[in-house]
Amino acid sequence: MKREITITDLNEQKLIEELNKRTDVKAERIKRFLALPDLSKKEGSPVKILFDQIINSPKFADFDLVDFPKIVTVEQCFDLLNMPQDHPARKETDTYYLDDAHILRTHTTAFWSFYLKDPEVLKRLETEGEIKAISKGIVFRKDEIDKNHFPAFHQIDGLLICRKNKKIVDQNVLKEAQVDLAKSAFGENIEYKFIEDNFPYTVESLEMDIMFNGQWLEVNGAGLVNPIVLEKFGLDPEIYNGWAFGFGDRLAMIKMEIPDIRILWSQDPRITSQFKDINSKYKEVSKYPETSRDISFIIDKNINLNNYYEIVRDFAENLIEEVKLVDEFENEAKFGADKKSYTFRIVYRSPERTLTSEEINVIQEKIREKTVQELNAVLR
Repeated sequence: MKREITITDLNEQKLIEELNKRTDVKAERIKRFLALPDLSKKEGSPVKILFDQIINSPKFADFDLVDFPKIVTVEQCFDLLNMPQDHPARKETDTYYLDDAHILRTHTTAFWSFYLKDPEVLKRLETEGEIKAISKGIVFRKDEIDKNHFPAFHQIDGLLICRKNKKIVDQNVLKEAQVDLAKSAFGENIEYKFIEDNFPYTVESLEMDIMFNGQWLEVNGAGLVNPIVLEKFGLDPEIYNGWAFGFGDRLAMIKMEIPDIRILWSQDPRITSQFKDINSKYKEVSKYPETSRDISFIIDKNINLNNYYEIVRDFAENLIEEVKLVDEFENEAKFGADKKSYTFRIVYRSPERTLTSEEINVIQEKIREKTVQELNAVLR
């Protein structure tokens, strides 16, 4: 029987209250992301349609469904999952930090930190010898700007842990679970293959690829639960073993032939009415023209370009299709030491309407002004 487990953190509301008192740029960004809907819970969303197809499939029908806070600690998101101290995900250029200890969750794998510390879950593991769960939801990560990336996206993670005297979990068991997952989304006759992969919280990890529309596409990553992680949660790896998997909303885009991640967020009824079930295919409402604007500036070489993408997102909402780096060069005599010149092409296009030059010019000017203010840039 599937149990729905909602795990709350009383500290989360206090953190949000403190966040709402702030007016700095970082706080405004985080507030904007926290206000976004979780598409894995929104009826009619391609994300919910696909994730529900997985959750309700025979293989996962009796897995606990776990909901957990959007704001987590560094320990919960990284430390307990064996993420190295120098892992890029820990950097502020990749992750949204509320303060030194609290962040917006970057992956749904962080549900382990709540599920594996829940007293009722642990009691079940002791008495029944097995626990298994799935968690789905919105996650947040700083990234580039193109048709496949958005700072808020969605993931689904699965976890099974059992006593070794009940079942030895090896790669064959892992592969079986991955095949069941792929078949539930893409059909019984799907062609697949496995590739070695690597994750801090699993060992003997695998990437699963499927043949879809004539090309190999990555479906998910999976692995056997790392004994080091079991120990971090107080579980003896000599007694317990398990497997885990995870994938994102890009799978819904592939399955439903959605070419631009912004379409997932659309509220245009001409778009939303297209998604009825797992076999729905997106049809372009109309091919609206693109308009591009270039911007060139000089900044310190050590500034991570994700900082620039964040500035662009502050003003463009969902009207930018892509930000392309078209040129970069250094000239110490001309720009000074430790300086670098960049030229970006900002491609504006809405999937819902034609943009006017006037509104694009207003956005572009705000981006130029903020680039100077936040990055101490010299416009060229």
